[in-house]
Amino acid sequence: MTTPALLAIDWGTTRFRAYLLDRAGAVLERVSSDDGIMAVKPGGFPAVLAIRCGMWLARHPDIPVIMAGMVGSRNGWIEAPYRACPATASEIAGAMAEVDIGNGRKARIVPGLSTRDAAGAPDVMRGEETLALGTGIENGTVILPGTHSKWVHIESGKIKSFATFMTGEFYATLLSQTILGKLREEPDDAAGFTKGLEAAKRPGGLTHQAFAARTSVLLGDMSGHEVAPFLSGLLIGSEVDAGLAMGQSGGDIVVIAEGIIVDSYTKALAARGRVCRLMATEECFTAGLARLLKA
Repeated sequence: MTTPALLAIDWGTTRFRAYLLDRAGAVLERVSSDDGIMAVKPGGFPAVLAIRCGMWLARHPDIPVIMAGMVGSRNGWIEAPYRACPATASEIAGAMAEVDIGNGRKARIVPGLSTRDAAGAPDVMRGEETLALGTGIENGTVILPGTHSKWVHIESGKIKSFATFMTGEFYATLLSQTILGKLREEPDDAAGFTKGLEAAKRPGGLTHQAFAARTSVLLGDMSGHEVAPFLSGLLIGSEVDAGLAMGQSGGDIVVIAEGIIVDSYTKALAARGRVCRLMATEECFTAGLARLLKA
């Protein structure tokens, strides 16, 4: 039987996921639940850990425990202060916070990262740094699509900078809270996505081009079935253009995602003449914590 070497925990806002890893970083066992930090009562984190992982902790009393994600936020177990970029794996590992998990044992919590863009505007992330490290790339960009998409720029194995885009949240808001959503007809026509990617290249800015979803339908240039895909293409295209401009010109591009969103980002990057490599979230998370343990 393979000997466990790490208890890796992904403790987010709504979900709790834990993995028992061997020395090579392979998953031996896993558990998951809805015990995200928002569901945990004040002071209840040790109890949740004991319920979900007590069997592993009892069987392996000396195994290291590392947690990442919102568990290290000010609403989590304890706040693990942000580590400023640029940051290497060793520097991130050195900034991990410790918590007492009972029986004289300590667990470590990965800090989030902070950065500032060229104009001095601040940005933060928590949990995505572990995923980015798990890709193993030395030079390039890691894209994490979602409600708040992250673009993480890596140089010589170091996380140099990153940027957040509220793409998913803007998409949901435009469809549910604006006049554009009233024009939507289902089923969606994917042809609208390509039109949205092209619209993102046009002058006038994002809010101007978003209104084109209305005028294009009114003037017969687009059907209501294309409205939602158009807005998706417009927002993702704008994100991709900005993300590429903020990063380096070369290197690998890795997208960490599963599901339909993968196709959207692959098409958006291809429309800009770029190709990407896909990786799964669990694979990157476990590899990232294994890398931090070694660091």
